[in-house]
Amino acid sequence: MRIAMAVRARANCTGNRVGAILVLDRRIIATGYNGTPHGFPNCLDGGCNRCAERSTAQSGKDYDLCICVHAEQNTLLQAARFGIAAADAELYSTMQPCFGCTKELLQAGVRKVYYLHPWRYPDAAKQYEYERLQNHFPEGVHALPLDDPDARWAVSSLRQSGSEAECA
Repeated sequence: MRIAMAVRARANCTGNRVGAILVLDRRIIATGYNGTPHGFPNCLDGGCNRCAERSTAQSGKDYDLCICVHAEQNTLLQAARFGIAAADAELYSTMQPCFGCTKELLQAGVRKVYYLHPWRYPDAAKQYEYERLQNHFPEGVHALPLDDPDARWAVSSLRQSGSEAECA
């Protein structure tokens, strides 16, 4: 997880800054962080309209309008780019994968997920479906209780609220 935290330092997003690694047979096979696609200006440079206009975007929603690639997606794409199968891999992510990333990880055959900070679907009525999907990882989804000295920088809800309590 500490390697995923180091990878996160490259994230360039006005929302959550996330780092992730894929591990297979105790070896890192891919890394990823969230940001715009290659060749686009970074979020902090105005590359993504959803990030630039955060007040009009609901947290956890409208990802189809966001050009950013999530850290978990980038790990899968990096592995695919270099011809490395992600089947049976474990993912370590600094944020619990969102609904879309969960589907993609399951489809790629990732068997276990570890995360540092929780993510909840913003509509409580639909949280059940998210949890049901997460329950399909063969070896589960697990929180790792590690200290994160950069939590306020990395987790958007902590920057907005000024609270450390949401990190637990």
